[in-house]
Amino acid sequence: MELLQFKIDDIIKTALNEDINYIDVTTDYLIDDSAVSTARYVAKDDGVLCGINIAMRVFELLDKNVQTQVLIHDGEKVKKGDIIARITGSTKALLKGERTALNLVQHLSGIATATNKCVELVKGTKASVADTRKTLPGLRDLQKYAVTVGGGKNHRYNLSDCAMLKDTHLDAYGSMTGAVNALREKMGHTVKIEVEVSDLEQLKEALSLGVEIIMLDNMSCEDMKKAVEITAGRAKLEASGNVTEKTITAIAQTGVDIISLGALTHSVKAFDISMKMEK
Repeated sequence: MELLQFKIDDIIKTALNEDINYIDVTTDYLIDDSAVSTARYVAKDDGVLCGINIAMRVFELLDKNVQTQVLIHDGEKVKKGDIIARITGSTKALLKGERTALNLVQHLSGIATATNKCVELVKGTKASVADTRKTLPGLRDLQKYAVTVGGGKNHRYNLSDCAMLKDTHLDAYGSMTGAVNALREKMGHTVKIEVEVSDLEQLKEALSLGVEIIMLDNMSCEDMKKAVEITAGRAKLEASGNVTEKTITAIAQTGVDIISLGALTHSVKAFDISMKMEK
């Protein structure tokens, strides 16, 4: 997956504007304009790196003459104490960009690391690990990129990608069959339909309608196994709800095709990385 540079720059500029506003009181009053320094990025934990070039871009936007040296790249595993990158440039730029750059690389590396753990836990099964739309406002592109860096797959990017009938849609419309038929009358031929079901009877109704994807919402592993048997390959089955590192292996062993986790993006723990100025 390749991120668009103009989108990355827009996110960084928004973050910098939020953090610096018009002056950095500490740096601007303390450091000479001519001062040049070198800083290094150091891993303080073990995990999967993601967003290092985005972090370096922060400094490039603040200092056109900055020199960056990336030693470990996105998707590579890092260990505590590893030097990830070095940056040489305006001391003011390094100090002003420090927090924004670290916020981005720590958050994205946290997502990649958490995703990779889940991917490892489902190895040997047919299940793939996927994200959801439970992303932080303005950061969806970066967060979904981080999931792919960790070995996961992306669910739909936005509401235009797929017709997804959740319980709220079905309650609002009145029936699954009516809703699916109404969608098919209006939507284009390239759009798939996914339906959320909470029991095996709803699963059978969804199968009778020929939908392409069925989400098994908060089902027990026993019921998911039955759902796999009943479906017999006629639709992709996605397991969702209450998925954790403790439960994901058992869920994958039921035979489902996809396991989606909102926690990969909405509440992931940041990966610990520090920036140290070289004296």
